[in-house]
Amino acid sequence: MFRDILLFLIDIVFSLFGIALILRAWMYAIRLHPFNPYSQAILRVSDWLVQPLRKVIPATGRFDWPCILACWLTALIYLLLSGFILSAGSLPPVGMIVPAMLAAVLTALKWFFNVIVWMTLIQAVLSWINPLSPVMPVLYTLTAPLLDPIRRALPRMGGLDLSPLVLLVIAQIAMMVVQHLAFSAFGL
Repeated sequence: MFRDILLFLIDIVFSLFGIALILRAWMYAIRLHPFNPYSQAILRVSDWLVQPLRKVIPATGRFDWPCILACWLTALIYLLLSGFILSAGSLPPVGMIVPAMLAAVLTALKWFFNVIVWMTLIQAVLSWINPLSPVMPVLYTLTAPLLDPIRRALPRMGGLDLSPLVLLVIAQIAMMVVQHLAFSAFGL
């Protein structure tokens, strides 16, 4: 039971930190204003890992490579730590490092698609409940690059916007594909 509780806590902490890193990279890609209070919170939470990496690896164009690398490292440490706990404290064999590195990419992708799902859901619910919420402009700015192409492709439905539903379906399918790749590649 203690092992299950520990794994649950590790999953929560590493997933939330990985999601913060994904949001940071996304904010960089869309050039979200850094003085926004939500941006500031994500920057403060992740600076301790991203800033040292930024000294070695520069961000180029729309890609915040230090942040993406930090997310991958977070996923790798998460997987290795989970494997260590599941194997009752024995270190993983050296031959498992490369598969773990590839699994970390899939884990980061899973976190990315989870971010898309949750941001889209929160934005959709808030648009019905409280469209003037202070977080709505941030959510709109983050999801607009994903929703706008879908809005252009969908036929006009009057005042009904089905693009969040389409994005949710696409993100769920992408998560299924990532999960299938993980199962087939690593026998998970």
